[in-house]
Amino acid sequence: MKFQLVTLIFAFFLLSGCYSFKGIAIPPDINTYFVDNFQNSALSAPGDINQRFSEALRAKIRNESRLTYKEQGADIEFSGSITGFALRPEAPQAGNTVALNRLDITVQVIFTNNNDEKKSWKKSFSFFKTYTSDQDFISLQDGLVSDIFKQLMENIFNEAFTGW
Repeated sequence: MKFQLVTLIFAFFLLSGCYSFKGIAIPPDINTYFVDNFQNSALSAPGDINQRFSEALRAKIRNESRLTYKEQGADIEFSGSITGFALRPEAPQAGNTVALNRLDITVQVIFTNNNDEKKSWKKSFSFFKTYTSDQDFISLQDGLVSDIFKQLMENIFNEAFTGW
């Protein structure tokens, strides 16, 4: 009897209406997504950063949710722009030098829930990585951008798919 009760409770939660995966919850009426090509509004950013960001967000959602990509009429949509790409010196040292440099990337994301407009939002997300000043930025740039993108994707994904 106890086993049947536990099984029944487990089945209830499993079928209770929200899909849950890795701590995310997606309502059953949300089945499709669209990620528009983000704009590059950051003057000092690499020319292809917006395309790389858009594709990274598409891949994150495709690989970590049950949603299907749909070009038109998607249940949820992501759009926005890369608004910041800045190198900043950190950890000043004697003699007008710095020990570390920091790359900051800021993205403004517009999340549109076409099934429930009240759940739509527009937010900025930012993350950074530091590197030692004796390293060449150009040789590190792709790796730094990829690392920053991973964290930005995680933050955007969590914002969009938690708290339903």
